[in-house]
Amino acid sequence: MTDPTDTPMDDSDTTTTGPLAPDDITADSPFTLPGFFDALADGELLAAHCTECGTHLVPPRTACYGCGSRAVTIEEQPRTGDVVTYTSINRPPSAFADLAPITVAIVELDSGARLTGRVEAPLEDLTIGDRVELQVRDPESIGIDPDYQLSYEEDWPVHAFELI
Repeated sequence: MTDPTDTPMDDSDTTTTGPLAPDDITADSPFTLPGFFDALADGELLAAHCTECGTHLVPPRTACYGCGSRAVTIEEQPRTGDVVTYTSINRPPSAFADLAPITVAIVELDSGARLTGRVEAPLEDLTIGDRVELQVRDPESIGIDPDYQLSYEEDWPVHAFELI
């Protein structure tokens, strides 16, 4: 812990110390993928923010991969950002086969966090520096085959970026 007065973070407090032991993390904690995707389904894009070095971690992690600190807090992130790099996937995983070719980009959100995601635009319409906005979609509404989902992913939304 960074300060002797800090206590382990639970799902509702705002102290600067992230969970330190497995028992500190519940199944619906934003530090787990189910918790992260539950928040995303509710319209919240969450990240862990390291109070030591300022790194944003999307999805949230219990420790910073920038400096190793556990002094992290959960923060809602902006949905807008800039394309850092992008590519096309012509032979995607089976669940996404009907969407090929898929344009995928790394987007630096306005907070500085980086998130990889599908871009709802053809590759030739995208350039580095383009402004995009995150959208949350139901997998079946965009043509993802539900037969390829793992049982715990059934209620998880998918995210995609749109050009703005």
